[in-house]
Amino acid sequence: MKKYVISFLLIFCFALLSFGGAVIDTYAANLDESSFSAKSLYLMDYNSGQVLYEKDAEKKLPVASIVKLMTIELVCEKLESGELKLDDTVIVSQKAQSMGGSQVFIEEGGEYSVGDLLKSTIVSSANDASVALAETISGSEENFVVLMNKKAKELGLKNTNYVNCTGLPASNQYSCAKDTAILLKNVLSHDDYHRYSTIWMDSLSHPKGRQSELVNTNKLIRYYEGCDGGKTGSTSEAGYCLVATAKRGDMRLIGSVLGAENGKKRFSETSSLLNYGFSNFENKQVVSKDSLLNDNLQVKNAKVDEVKIASKENIFVLSKKGSDDDITTKVELNSDLKAPLKKGDKVGRIFVMRNSEVVGESDIVSMDDVEASSIMDNITKIAENWKLKSDNA
Repeated sequence: MKKYVISFLLIFCFALLSFGGAVIDTYAANLDESSFSAKSLYLMDYNSGQVLYEKDAEKKLPVASIVKLMTIELVCEKLESGELKLDDTVIVSQKAQSMGGSQVFIEEGGEYSVGDLLKSTIVSSANDASVALAETISGSEENFVVLMNKKAKELGLKNTNYVNCTGLPASNQYSCAKDTAILLKNVLSHDDYHRYSTIWMDSLSHPKGRQSELVNTNKLIRYYEGCDGGKTGSTSEAGYCLVATAKRGDMRLIGSVLGAENGKKRFSETSSLLNYGFSNFENKQVVSKDSLLNDNLQVKNAKVDEVKIASKENIFVLSKKGSDDDITTKVELNSDLKAPLKKGDKVGRIFVMRNSEVVGESDIVSMDDVEASSIMDNITKIAENWKLKSDNA
């Protein structure tokens, strides 16, 4: 037990030293571009997708272990679909056990849960755990890479190509700052990612009784206010990379820094990007999903006179702090709708405009099932209308 405590303390001290041990300044209002060592930078607003800052953001570069974000994305998708469960057992192959670089030293033939392997990948960037998960899903890492590249196309990652699931150096494997930010945005939609992403220190129990200590490679989790996710990467080829997210109030930002000079600058430069966004911009929710719209929708052949409708998604508008923007909304409803309708069916679009420019939009959906009227319903309506006219005569 004593040696495990000592090991844990050594890892903790190393983490502090690699970060520089300083609390990040969260109040810088402007970017000093000359102070950045990174080859590529990208800062985006999570809700609107608006770009707040970029430098060579689509330049193809090696991103090291940031590649694992796609591994995490695919594992989380399988968990949500029910094809995998966190307590499913994985038997480790010789290939997974033998992976070099960052690892948690899983045992060949050992049985581990999907949850523990996912935690090891998210927290400690474990190559061995990543390969074990890839083999579980696709039978081999090579087959899994096919899924990775297919998903990259679906997400519109135009400057990304995967060769392995770990980010270990490989010919023709690359991504860019913009693509890594978009990928993290998608990963953030999964509850199973957030289950582990904020863990600072933990441990992994092995079948034979060993313990591997886990320390989050993303030090901003510990030292940057609001940071609750991200992924590091570093090799001699890629330099020091980080894509990270932080949320304060209604605003969530994602910053990506690729090819920084050292680990300390990777964290400080990402922090500077996030500081710039939080200091200079604000995010306002203009439309709330599921909140009923005042516009009346009439549906032909419907049993009811009017249908309750709402925006399918929240719509946010990002503005420069202190700006006096003219924010308006515009609703366009389909005019040829006929019953029956199901709850959630699209019935129109809502647009949010800033100074007459569309800056956000969403489908409008029916909030209830809408039954078609029967012959008797129509007869009853005719009779009611006739009686109303007679009473008013």
